[in-house]
Amino acid sequence: MNDLNASPDLTMCDREPITLLERIQSFGFLLLLSDEWKILRSSANLSQFLNISHEDSIGLQFDQIVTRNAQHDIRNQIAILQLTGVTERLYGLPLLTGGPRFDIALHQLGDMLVLEAELSGLDDRVDAASLVRGMTVQLSKQETLEAFHKHTVRQVRAITAFDRVMIYRFDENGAGEVIAEDLTPGMEEFFGLHYPATDIPVQARALYLRNPFRIVADVTAETVPLWPPASDAIAPLDLSQAITRAVSPVHLEYLSNMGVGASLSISIIVNGQLWGLIACHNNSPRLPSFVVRTAAELFGQMYSMMLESRLQKQNASIDQDAHEKMDYLANTLAQNNTLLTDVEWLQKSLREIIKCDGIAIFIGGNLALSGSTPSRDEVKALCDYQSTMSVTRIFTTNNLSALFPEASAYADRAAGLLSIPFSRTPRDYIILFRRERVHEVNWAGDPKKSVSINEDGMRLSPRKSFAAFLETIRGQSLPFTEQERRAADVIRSSLIDVILYLSDVADEDRKRNEQHHEMLIAELNHRVRNILALIRGLINQSRPKNGETQLYIESLNSRVQSLARAHDQVTQFNDGPYLLSSLVQNEMAAHASVTQECYTFEGQDVLLLSLSFTTLALVIHELVTNSVKYGALSGNGRVTLEVEYKNGEGAYLKWIERGGPPVKTPKRCGFGSTVVQRSIPYDLQGTAEVRYNVEGLEADFFVPDQHISGPNLQTVREVSSSNETRQRAKYSESQHPLQNVNVLLLEDNMIVALEASEILRELGAEFVWTVSTLGAAENIVKNEKVGFAMLDINLGTENSLELAEECQKQGIPFIFASGYGSDGHMAGVRKSALTVKKPYTIDTLRSAIAETLDGG
Repeated sequence: MNDLNASPDLTMCDREPITLLERIQSFGFLLLLSDEWKILRSSANLSQFLNISHEDSIGLQFDQIVTRNAQHDIRNQIAILQLTGVTERLYGLPLLTGGPRFDIALHQLGDMLVLEAELSGLDDRVDAASLVRGMTVQLSKQETLEAFHKHTVRQVRAITAFDRVMIYRFDENGAGEVIAEDLTPGMEEFFGLHYPATDIPVQARALYLRNPFRIVADVTAETVPLWPPASDAIAPLDLSQAITRAVSPVHLEYLSNMGVGASLSISIIVNGQLWGLIACHNNSPRLPSFVVRTAAELFGQMYSMMLESRLQKQNASIDQDAHEKMDYLANTLAQNNTLLTDVEWLQKSLREIIKCDGIAIFIGGNLALSGSTPSRDEVKALCDYQSTMSVTRIFTTNNLSALFPEASAYADRAAGLLSIPFSRTPRDYIILFRRERVHEVNWAGDPKKSVSINEDGMRLSPRKSFAAFLETIRGQSLPFTEQERRAADVIRSSLIDVILYLSDVADEDRKRNEQHHEMLIAELNHRVRNILALIRGLINQSRPKNGETQLYIESLNSRVQSLARAHDQVTQFNDGPYLLSSLVQNEMAAHASVTQECYTFEGQDVLLLSLSFTTLALVIHELVTNSVKYGALSGNGRVTLEVEYKNGEGAYLKWIERGGPPVKTPKRCGFGSTVVQRSIPYDLQGTAEVRYNVEGLEADFFVPDQHISGPNLQTVREVSSSNETRQRAKYSESQHPLQNVNVLLLEDNMIVALEASEILRELGAEFVWTVSTLGAAENIVKNEKVGFAMLDINLGTENSLELAEECQKQGIPFIFASGYGSDGHMAGVRKSALTVKKPYTIDTLRSAIAETLDGG
């Protein structure tokens, strides 16, 4: 016997198996085919469309009930289906000789094929693509969101001919509101009405995301079962993607109570979330043709994409305004630290970013209040409650009493809040309060679910009336929007920066500023190097395998490396100046074939400022590269760089090559020659002259004094290649140091990882595990046989130092990869391992790997 006093389970609708009802609508038929075209299941109305009963069709081959031409066309469409993975359609296809034409929908279900067919609406045939194109053009001309939505419902109603078309938008709690409507004159308007979240159960919302289009052609029509019926041996058929899927009896009752004879809905999906629905109702049964329904579905998708773009632009404008106001606020606070405890000033400033009625500032146990707020004790109790939450999380609610029952006593002063934590110890907060907003909601009928009793017990029933039902909402404030929550995150970050700045004592200002400067430079270096690595990775991943283009890529790649070397020196010495001899040495050291006997630096070394250093880095790089390929450094020749500094004028540089192959004047001026001849005149307002003498290339350059800090104190007569070069030459002899070795590659940038994995394979790696997270890398080290590891040090908020220590314990040789130019801030295992700097090449990796494996 049922307990009539028991409370109903309000979640029972959420558990209804709406995709496993085993029934379809009667306007079409359904066949389930195996991968061998054997009919496994059929809808019980098959004989109404084809010359065979549903019982007799089971076990037959598909071509036994349709013509070979029909099967041929369907097979061709399946080839497309296997590529796209979405429902494919055929229009006007005759299945029987001399029989009617059918519109067909095909989708895959595992290794099976679901085929649905309905009679073609030949009299209603339209060009769907042309129709949607014209509708989209008209839609794009609408200037406001209100006009955009209104025009959408008009167009959908025009092509579907339904009596009512609405746009139904969901709020954050799942409830909906009709924000646009177009209907037949004389019908009751639903515009502005709200619908409770329970009207659309959880599994129905998920289905709207999976299948964005649904038609109910006749609410009162009998549905058709599938044959044979589901049993222990036959699993229920998942009809999520089916065009003819029957809908829940509860939903049919809901539609019937609304006086709806047919229904059509199109999902509005924005940023991967169900934003709302285009809902179409007709007073009598209605089935638009398959082509018209396809056009409506396509238009709905175009509307969703255009809406997403408009909302993103709108949000970007709001975010930019909030950032600008917060920048001004942060700068003002940094200049006057007393303002942080001035609640009146802070409330006025923050209200320009986030609307509020009151503010509380809780810093170091001290509390200040302004505006409409709870009492001091009540605010302290709220702070204690928040201390149990994550300190890094913005906390917001528009119904505080639902989470903190004590708050019901002061809802008239503070019914909602947005709390911004901005320190760790003690936990400090800025809390923005909003008063109770007593407001009325027009529901489409009483939103409370009614309960009926039958022989099976309690049953939730959809409401019978959809007349406007006015409800007064108390105890809630105006909700904080997503944009306001993002602004609060910006406020929190800015306040943390300001608090850190103001809390440091005066005698530590200099030290902190130096550390901050070093961190900024290191981070800049890291970012620039990663960008350079990304550029080079993209070039290498996209390069065609042919001659001239390959040479171009190699030249461009070497220039990127030259800029990276110059950038290293700039960041190493912070604001400079920089030695010309060091620049020359680094460029020579980049080529393993260049030894200390190959070149000489004569005259007085000079100190270059940053602009001239970068420009000369490119020029020297082109000269060295050309000499290694075609000039004196390609054989047994020698290069001399003579430097003369004249105070008040500048530096005169003379590049002389001797002992190489005979020089010929080039027939055309390439990019490298352009850099050599034009960079210094253009960037530094100096001069450049190149002479192609038979005995060797010569070039004269003049760098004006404004780009030079002055002469170095000592005269440099000869600069030899660095120790690093000799080491690289030593270890680059092994072309495949990773032969038959399984390698772990930990790198958080996909493009860089793709290039690195290719290089590792070129160096002989048998297998490369490529992962982007520390957890995945730790799992491989634990469970796989790793012979070598290449570890990116910085992984966003993590680093790989502990993983390196584990590799060291297990005897796994490894190297680090880093975008940071300096190693001084790292310690421990980081000091004992080699580090390759991004962007790296196959030569630098080969050298580092060989040296590591050799125990160097």
